[in-house]
Amino acid sequence: MQQDGRLTITELAERVGLTVSPCHRRLRTLERSGAISGYRAHLDAHALGLTFEALVFVTMRGADRGTVDAFEEAVAAVPHVLQAQRLFGDPDYLLRVIARDLPAFQQLYDDRLTTLPGVQRLSSTLVMKSVVESRPLPL
Repeated sequence: MQQDGRLTITELAERVGLTVSPCHRRLRTLERSGAISGYRAHLDAHALGLTFEALVFVTMRGADRGTVDAFEEAVAAVPHVLQAQRLFGDPDYLLRVIARDLPAFQQLYDDRLTTLPGVQRLSSTLVMKSVVESRPLPL
């Protein structure tokens, strides 16, 4: 299912060596338990004109609960931030950001990222090439 979420229940049952009914029950159990949290299409960013990717490291002014909550809520509202991870140590956060091109990234950086609550410093590096992406979990 991780590699092809569009499999029919019949195809899935065949691949895992079950009949349709037990396979369907197991799938529903995984969905209800949260082990399967959803299904989505994987879009090709380059085909959609989003050809610029950067990693942005964020150092915060403070680590109090209010500052952290305000930052995390604000960063979650920026659609070009594909991933935001809180880190131990310095820097405090790592953001994976995508944009159409360098000028679009610069505008996003200047208008949105620098104005996020609690930000002391931003540092960016450009992604040259993705080597491993959207890998299934190693089960």
